[in-house]
Amino acid sequence: MTAKDSANEGDAAPDFDDAFRKRFADLLAWRRDVRRFRPAPLPDDLVMHLLTLACRAPSVGLSEPWRFVLVESEASRDRVRASFRRCNDAALAGYEGEKAKLYASLKLSGLEVAPVHLAVFAEDTPEQGAGLGRRTMPETVRYSVVAAIQTLWLAARAHGVGLGWVSILEPDVVAQAARAAEDWRLVGYLCLGYPERVQPTPELEEAGWEERRAVSERIFRV
Repeated sequence: MTAKDSANEGDAAPDFDDAFRKRFADLLAWRRDVRRFRPAPLPDDLVMHLLTLACRAPSVGLSEPWRFVLVESEASRDRVRASFRRCNDAALAGYEGEKAKLYASLKLSGLEVAPVHLAVFAEDTPEQGAGLGRRTMPETVRYSVVAAIQTLWLAARAHGVGLGWVSILEPDVVAQAARAAEDWRLVGYLCLGYPERVQPTPELEEAGWEERRAVSERIFRV
């Protein structure tokens, strides 16, 4: 038995009591897609801590296919911002009437102010994991990266940090700006920072764009 095995044998599972479960439910309820940030920088050790927690996410075959790129140069950020403007203008052109007016009024990214820009990629065919669990469903690699993003999102919220997922972008442009490897595929472009304000109601609901539906409409039995 190794020292590591011995240490693990002595580890007791934590007791997640009712108080913890209540706080965890609060964390889920208060997660927000944040687009309004304060410019105050995030401490680098906090960013690294959050990314470390994100890497605790489950992954198919223990492949850990997530690749995080901190986009720090203004030149690279400007390319991403320009891509957002192009894509946002094109998206606006796809709406008419009141829906177009409402879309135009929405703030759909925090790219101008957020102190941290994070491009998150999936390595589509990682050697790690030896293909376990993904031969019939290779898309589970990207699903694993989404699980890491959700883990990061909740961890950030627990530390008072806002996260906004920007999807109105050209993946190839972001990949070039982030100097991504050829076999990496963009999953999400994230803005992180301290929120400008508390949002009791999610922004899209507050604006009247959409509302959550009853859970019963999403659960089926066969």
